[in-house]
Amino acid sequence: MKRLKNSWNMVKGCLVSAAVFGVVVGVFLNGVASMSNRMNQEGTETLQSAIARASVQCYAIEGRYPPSVQYLEENYGIRIDRNRFNVFYEGFASNIMPNITVIPVTEKRGR
Repeated sequence: MKRLKNSWNMVKGCLVSAAVFGVVVGVFLNGVASMSNRMNQEGTETLQSAIARASVQCYAIEGRYPPSVQYLEENYGIRIDRNRFNVFYEGFASNIMPNITVIPVTEKRGR
């Protein structure tokens, strides 16, 4: 009888340990996901700001806003990681600040 009671206590101890381990792993993974989301958001804001600054710089130097993001990449040192970000650049006229939208890529594209 004492042996059965010791076995049961051992099983309960293992179950409690496994539950605590599961909670710790869950909290860790949640923290990693939160940090990843924050880094994506900051990267998006940084890229959008860099494109806007380069557009204004182009306007100050050339007297017109750039016709495309590719123009900024070729002439103003903008680097875009196309695997991480989609950039939408809509210019209405060469003397009006373009609408710049940067969206993080959420899906992995298979090739």
